[in-house]
Amino acid sequence: MCNMTGSRIGIALGYRDSGGWVTEGWWNLSAKGCETLLKGALAARYYYVFAVDYDRGGEWSGRSLMCTRDREFTIRGVEDCLARGYDRNGFFEVDTGEQKSWTIQLTDPGRAAP
Repeated sequence: MCNMTGSRIGIALGYRDSGGWVTEGWWNLSAKGCETLLKGALAARYYYVFAVDYDRGGEWSGRSLMCTRDREFTIRGVEDCLARGYDRNGFFEVDTGEQKSWTIQLTDPGRAAP
């Protein structure tokens, strides 16, 4: 994951493994920084991302509703987030095309990645 913005951001990931849906967070990326979030070969084709801009506000989100919380988390399942005491956020889908590695670049809204 690469943060191509001038702000610090927080990243949450969602994916499906052998036990079902999992969401994990938070990875903190500095401005213009990159970090490997998942070690080794990717195990799924589709991953889901929700990110927040700590410095300027705003978020990168989508339509896939998954569970999060304010502090570090690993949450099994995407159902009944609020009833289970979690927050619920919309994640955007990333199709890796079954590649074994993938890099996502988050850019400022309305600006293309260099």
